[in-house]
Amino acid sequence: MRYDNVTEIIGDTPLLRIDPAVHGLRSIDLYAKLELFNPFGSVKDRAAWNMVSPGLPDAVERGSQVVELSSGNTAKALALIAGMHGLGFKSVTNRMKVPEIKDLLLLLGAEIEELPGRTECLDPADTEDPLTRFHQALAESGGAYLHTDQYFNARNADAHAAGTGPEIVRDLGGRAPDFFVACVGTAGSSSGVARVLRAHNPEVEVVGLVAHKSDFVPGIRNIDEVKEVGLFDPAVYRQIDPVTSDDAIDGMLTLVRRCGVLSGPTGGAAYFGAVRHLRRYEDGLRADDGERRSAVFIVCDRIESYLGYVRKRRPALFGAESRGESVASVSQEEVAKAFSMDVAGARRWIAEEAPLVVDLRSPFAYAALHIDGSLNIVDELFEELVRGGLPFSRSRPVLLACPVGERSARYAALLTRLGHPDVRSLAGGIVAWRDGGGELVGE
Repeated sequence: MRYDNVTEIIGDTPLLRIDPAVHGLRSIDLYAKLELFNPFGSVKDRAAWNMVSPGLPDAVERGSQVVELSSGNTAKALALIAGMHGLGFKSVTNRMKVPEIKDLLLLLGAEIEELPGRTECLDPADTEDPLTRFHQALAESGGAYLHTDQYFNARNADAHAAGTGPEIVRDLGGRAPDFFVACVGTAGSSSGVARVLRAHNPEVEVVGLVAHKSDFVPGIRNIDEVKEVGLFDPAVYRQIDPVTSDDAIDGMLTLVRRCGVLSGPTGGAAYFGAVRHLRRYEDGLRADDGERRSAVFIVCDRIESYLGYVRKRRPALFGAESRGESVASVSQEEVAKAFSMDVAGARRWIAEEAPLVVDLRSPFAYAALHIDGSLNIVDELFEELVRGGLPFSRSRPVLLACPVGERSARYAALLTRLGHPDVRSLAGGIVAWRDGGGELVGE
């Protein structure tokens, strides 16, 4: 099969039936839409090309730089497309959490600008957030940049309404599946595909998967973050379920080892969430009606870029022993018992007891604004410190703060388990502190 341009290969990806012996569902045929077969390696290839292509002729004529607020697959696809047209690409982000992807972007010649941000996602309502201000400046640039604007550009979802959705219907013999389970990042693929499937069958059950508030799964927003995404419409989804990094890795291992699909953790999360939801559905059936149903999930990308992510959470998979305590080992019961303080209580406690205040956010976010007198220890570094035992004296109380209070609660539970007598989490995090009138200073 001959092509003249690599972008012609985008789309028309396989739909793979998962062996029932793997998932164990009795009456549902489960299919994986293998978006990892796109030429740049992910589902984002479709949106990247659909968003950038209308503006490319003018951008080439002006010598503009392609810019996107992305730290992952969208940035990778845009960097490649920009390079093919002799243009530069800049990735703007405050959450470059996967080192392999950062290295790959640099290898592709991309410029990476890491801005401070008060949360881990673009918040257009927060006009003082540096990331939001940058986004607004791009929208008003008047031609200096070709900004694809994935969080608000309708062409993101349109790419999937034009390609991914119709391909699924075609490959299922002209009918929509009964269930569609999708991870929610920019919400482009889930909303675009859902639009097409419901045009064929209004009763399609669409399930959105988001990351658990206290966890990080590449490519997936947590429920607080996703509400800030311009393309997100809660009406698209029949329900929204959380998944953890453990869920994602478990699902990924099943796809890799049992199905021969080199899925990354996002696809693993989609598989895990789909099987979990469908099992609940089957368990809720009063009787087997003899009808076979179908379900589709998306394998978003490949495993190779996430080996460091997996190694950190499952060292035993690589022949290494787990080193000490880990925040991943904290149960939800422990988190629920952790001592969280609201903003008013935390302000009084700081004034009266002078606890050590530890800010777990990135250095960029901390530099922008932080609680006066707080100590910045980045989340990943803090976890390494904790693996060796208690990093602080038991004699001094500790207040932990993160963007929205979820990650800090897990660390508070872990430090409590390790024997610290008085460690607390700031409920709602730095965002709640700001909204509650707490003073913030910058460097």
